[in-house]
Amino acid sequence: MHLSFRSERPQDYTAVEQLIAAAFRDEVYSDQNEHRLVARLRQSPAFIPELSIVAEVDGQLVGHALLTRIAIEGADRRFPSLALAPISVAPTWQRRGIGGRTIEEAHRVAQDLGHDSVVVLGHADYYPRFGYERASRYGIVLPFEVPEENAMVRALREGGLTGVAGRVIYPAAFYLGEEG
Repeated sequence: MHLSFRSERPQDYTAVEQLIAAAFRDEVYSDQNEHRLVARLRQSPAFIPELSIVAEVDGQLVGHALLTRIAIEGADRRFPSLALAPISVAPTWQRRGIGGRTIEEAHRVAQDLGHDSVVVLGHADYYPRFGYERASRYGIVLPFEVPEENAMVRALREGGLTGVAGRVIYPAAFYLGEEG
């Protein structure tokens, strides 16, 4: 298996959305709208094309990770950050490490672009292996009710979370429409 990564291109959009829909189809904790979220985020100022990462095996699209701009609003300062959402792997390729390697590639590219941190709402047993810690440890809270162990943050560089605290501000695209 030869796994490679690259930034998503506009001609990939339909295939990526189909992959995301398939990846979340049977996920219990999903509203099955992740593919629509990605479509909205692509049209928003939060979108960074280089941080929409696709994974391919021998030229076949098998995974996708998206990092988009967010902010952490402190008492007297706003800190730029990124959100990891969603991470998707085609059902027939799951449980082979592709999701984790795609996350690591997204982190690498984000770090190369000068970003300091990433916030994720996710499985408490999965994301810590990629350096994520409870956001509450830094005084970072999400703007909605969520179990503390599922709100996590990761520094992308030494000191990337130094002095960072506050409420996560997601772009409007995260909240728009739950159209069927």
